[in-house]
Amino acid sequence: MKVDYKALKQECYQANMELNALGLVIYTFGNVSAVDRKNQVFAIKPSGVPYEILKPEDMVIVDFDNNIVEGQLKPSSDTKTHAFLYKTWSDIGGIAHTHALYSVAWAQAQLDIPILGTTHADHLTKDIPCAPPMNDNLIKGNYEHNTGIQIVDCFKERGISNTEVEMILISNHGPFTWGENAAKAVYNSKVLETVAQMATLTLQINPKAEKLKDSLIKKHYERKHGDDAYYGQ
Repeated sequence: MKVDYKALKQECYQANMELNALGLVIYTFGNVSAVDRKNQVFAIKPSGVPYEILKPEDMVIVDFDNNIVEGQLKPSSDTKTHAFLYKTWSDIGGIAHTHALYSVAWAQAQLDIPILGTTHADHLTKDIPCAPPMNDNLIKGNYEHNTGIQIVDCFKERGISNTEVEMILISNHGPFTWGENAAKAVYNSKVLETVAQMATLTLQINPKAEKLKDSLIKKHYERKHGDDAYYGQ
């Protein structure tokens, strides 16, 4: 029986349009995907299609081995990265990739974004990691697939959980974020870009600015995410 992917395509479309509305992409750059774990597929933005003419039915359905299941257009050039992450991390439901200004600037500087303030600590307790540059053999190989490997290896090497930190910078490239669904992945992209901008301005004002102290990191993170969280309704 043919599977109806209309709802999955709609979720993916809305997330991509939100990425554009938030000013996180220019022209046709960037992409969001949304996964269907039951059927082992995901919907992703088609490659090179301007946001202003994008439609829900344009979203491409791809399986975890990068085979097109449904769709008339070519999927995003980053599809293999999304596929690898979905296959490796079974607890994520959406992935976003942007070329947002400040996030990319930090990626091009090949630096982690230090945890300098409570806005950062409201969302995670660590610096935002920047994966090291990809080696030449991986670049010459299956580049987009290897970008997924680059992300996972960075987390393994640093002992970071992908549910603890839902974002990363790829050196000289840009940010990838993820979450429980496509909307959360987009949310994390906006948070990352804002924190990147705040860190840039902070270090311009005071290049010797110190990281947020541990007690404030713990307080701000746990009041939102701890067992006794009290932020919100």
